[in-house]
Amino acid sequence: MAKKQEEEKTGINSTEFNSAISQICDEKGIDKNKVIETVEAALAAAYKKDYGKKSQNIRAELSRVSGQVDFYLVKEVVDEATREIIDFDEIKEEDEKKENDNKKEDKGKKINKEKENDEEKVPRFNPERDILIKDARDIKKGAKLGDVIETKLETYEDYGRVAAQTAKQVIIQRIREAEKDAMYAEYKEKEGEVLNGTVQRIEGRNIFIDLGKATGVLFPSEQIKGENYRIGQRIKVYLGKIEADTRGPGIVLSRTHENLVKRLFELEVPEVFSGTVEIKAISREAGSRTKIAVFATEDGIDPIGSCVGQKGTRVQAIIDELGGEKIDIIEWNEDVEKFIASSLNPAKVVSIEINDNDDQRSASVTVPNDQLSLAIGQKGQNVRLAAKLTNYKIDVLGEDAPRKSDQSEESEMSVTDEAEEKSKEKETSKKEDKKEEKKSEKSSKKEKSKLSADDETGKKKKSSKKENKSE
Repeated sequence: MAKKQEEEKTGINSTEFNSAISQICDEKGIDKNKVIETVEAALAAAYKKDYGKKSQNIRAELSRVSGQVDFYLVKEVVDEATREIIDFDEIKEEDEKKENDNKKEDKGKKINKEKENDEEKVPRFNPERDILIKDARDIKKGAKLGDVIETKLETYEDYGRVAAQTAKQVIIQRIREAEKDAMYAEYKEKEGEVLNGTVQRIEGRNIFIDLGKATGVLFPSEQIKGENYRIGQRIKVYLGKIEADTRGPGIVLSRTHENLVKRLFELEVPEVFSGTVEIKAISREAGSRTKIAVFATEDGIDPIGSCVGQKGTRVQAIIDELGGEKIDIIEWNEDVEKFIASSLNPAKVVSIEINDNDDQRSASVTVPNDQLSLAIGQKGQNVRLAAKLTNYKIDVLGEDAPRKSDQSEESEMSVTDEAEEKSKEKETSKKEDKKEEKKSEKSSKKEKSKLSADDETGKKKKSSKKENKSE
């Protein structure tokens, strides 16, 4: 009975109120304490609008059991050192003087003077918000500077339309802010994980993914080349980063990140998830090819076989999720030469020379001539991914190609070889010149003999014609 009487006095039904608060918490994913704080702030704003003063600091306290609301006037304990105490008559005179002076001064000078006064002067004493330490000790013994003194105010049941509208706006705004904060905190914990989403809409080249409580953006730079998206399509995305924004948390998603492959293997391969098989390194060119180096932390476990699965079922599921992207699984090895040799698979390696410098680590790899193009890969992809995986600059050479160690010997022999070649070229050129001269002499003699024979035949013809005429 007593509880019902209290509810009738205050006009709030505690059971209905608590059920409404719990419903809001479930729908919005907000903590119950934050919702109650929001309602208290709204009630304080409504009380201040109708029964308080503009400069007052009013706090409302809501009882969760009875639903009764109490209001308190909050004041801070100050003294003459922390506040400038001025009589109200003097304040009015100063304000009038300032208005007359401001009319004469320019706008620029006015702004500069106000800034200087704000920096130099102590905040003015406000009787609605501040209380002197002497008066505070009369209310509360042992009060100190900076303490807060709360005085209980009279409660009222009737509020005007404006006060109710103010309370409503405060509740809506505070709940939205609390919802954004809760959403930001939730997805901040999931940063670096793979999430399931649905394509919500497509705006230009940007893809918006519905993640359930929030919507993330898949920018063109984070999309796999050649991959097509349609509205309603379900895909797995990597949560790259989350940024706080006034309109809500900005969630940036990715389909090209290297860790997307790592998280997919954790989902598909139990050994990777439990830690018995560890992914040591990943190098990826999204949409084309990926190389991963795996290592077994326990004896008797095949790291490559566990990632591939029976008949390739595990790795095939990941390939399908990535749109047919090829995945090379390599066993990680502490021996750098063995690791580099396995990173160039499927090409076979004949020999490796490691050069560990402080500036750049490099390796010269020799492969059979018929596998040189296989080791380099299409447009240098295989050796490029191997270099990223091993963190070494890799030079691939054929068996017939000279090595770097032999370059010094070749440089010493090059001078003598060039001289010999030049002398041989001179000798051959001389011989060719002599042959050409002999050929030209022979041809000239033949031409002369032909001319003489032609002359003799012509003379014979002329003599025969003369003899015929005489007869």
